[in-house]
Amino acid sequence: MKKIVVFASGSGTNAENIIQYFTQKESGTVLAVFTNNKNAGVIEKAKKYGVPTQIFSKEDLNEGKVLQNINSIGADWIILAGFLLKFPENIIKAFPDKIINIHPALLPKYGGKGMYGMNIHRAIVQNKEKETGITIHFVNENYDEGAIIFQKAVALNPDETAENVAVKIHELEQEYFPQVIESLLES
Repeated sequence: MKKIVVFASGSGTNAENIIQYFTQKESGTVLAVFTNNKNAGVIEKAKKYGVPTQIFSKEDLNEGKVLQNINSIGADWIILAGFLLKFPENIIKAFPDKIINIHPALLPKYGGKGMYGMNIHRAIVQNKEKETGITIHFVNENYDEGAIIFQKAVALNPDETAENVAVKIHELEQEYFPQVIESLLES
């Protein structure tokens, strides 16, 4: 059974979905949730499932303390589920092709620093895109530039709002993210 740690900065709906999914699977288990936000909703969601959380600072992340904690719990995979900080090179090097992120757009479009959540959805609506979707990718040292593992598109209507787009993306994330993680754990 593969050991997973999840990183999240916000409400934690994707993290909760992953935790819940793997409570019923033998391929993996979520050992801990790491967050850089002491007020993140993900903390309560993890607690509901008995998954310990670790709150850390940007300095802890960049100076090696977080890597020490990940190693001390014996993690095999790292999943970024709404984690907003740039992932440091020391962790990327320690877990090559074992760090996965989900992005709420079809990369390479709408990627990079500052492109997350509603920022992306508003840009997609403003640019009158005919489709958007999700991208699940490996993490490298650049924002949203790691090798793409999986993409799923959804059609958009001309009268979409950013809020409607967010709902469509959330549905894709909830359906596909845990399944793609499981397929990687089993490969």
